Amino acid sequence: MVIGSRETKKMDSVKGKANSLVSKVHGKEKRWSAEFAALRRLCLASGLNEELKWGQACYDLNGGKIVLIHGFKEYCALLFMKGALLKDPKGILVQQTKNVQSARQVRFTSLADISKQKTAVGAYITEAIAVEKSGAKVQKKAVADYEMPAEFLNRLDDDPELAEAFRALTPGRQKGYLLHFAGAKQSATRAARVEKHAPRILRGLGLDD
Repeated sequence: MVIGSRETKKMDSVKGKANSLVSKVHGKEKRWSAEFAALRRLCLASGLNEELKWGQACYDLNGGKIVLIHGFKEYCALLFMKGALLKDPKGILVQQTKNVQSARQVRFTSLADISKQKTAVGAYITEAIAVEKSGAKVQKKAVADYEMPAEFLNRLDDDPELAEAFRALTPGRQKGYLLHFAGAKQSATRAARVEKHAPRILRGLGLDD
């Protein structure tokens, strides 16, 4: 369903103003077209600014990102950027993976599902705005709190130069490598990843640099 001028005017009738770039992207959506439109109305009703970020409809307050709409094969969702700080009285917030520290999803599988949770979702958005206004931040794990795979630890023990280069990386880059190494189920795979990326660490590069 392509969102035309009629739908855009409908979006403009609520508190927030519809962004034409979001309308264009949502107009190409096939799987979750109706659901995206419903979620978009809920977000715009909050008065947040609508922008297109990372190819998704994203809603912010004075530049602080509050929530975005995204879709997957089996569900679509609202992703609250500081969802870990929300109270979640309905128990509907989902942590995508154990490594996601701040963001939380509210998932939907149908338009009826969104309608059923409309009031609750509106309350979560209101709370998320209050959290952003308060300046509260999610306390993220330090590098020392991440799992250090034995294969990487042994490699660092055997190679002081690599150990020094790893310690010189930014915390974000260190976390990225630790997550990548620990994500392999087999020891041989973990060891292979360590060997593959050791040269990058020595050059001061992150996993995605």
